[in-house]
Amino acid sequence: SLTVLQALEDGLKRADADPSVKAVMICGENGKFSAGADIRGFSSPKKRGTALGPIISLIERSEKPVVAAIEGVALGGGLEVALGCHYRIAHVKARMGLPEVTIGLLPGAEGTQRLPRLIGVPAALDIITTGRHIPATEALKLGLVDDVVEENTIEAAIRLANKV
Repeated sequence: SLTVLQALEDGLKRADADPSVKAVMICGENGKFSAGADIRGFSSPKKRGTALGPIISLIERSEKPVVAAIEGVALGGGLEVALGCHYRIAHVKARMGLPEVTIGLLPGAEGTQRLPRLIGVPAALDIITTGRHIPATEALKLGLVDDVVEENTIEAAIRLANKV
């Protein structure tokens, strides 16, 4: 939603400007990282506000380490947010993917560029063109995430952020 996008942008800008902040951790609520955009909003008139692509670029350009704590799902734009982060920690039960292709849409926030850079073209093409959901253990093998944990994902992401 526009509210979430604006909050993410504002939080990132505040963190970057605050010298006491050493790292940033991005997580979702209620055991889910992000299922991406609500497709019902695609047909509504454009509202003024922030777009996802520039926010992901803001994450990527941050001089402070940004860690994604992925629980539940990171799908579509949610995965694209995670791809913009410098590090990704996933709960063992998490799933990731770009399912918008199953309804005829291409990932719109540069996921088609960031994913191949991270995991290579063949593996990225499979994920981009099929829309399948990748389990966390496979994501680790592909290099999509830096670690998979069975414990509290947020605490693991904070530990990683403090370490880097």
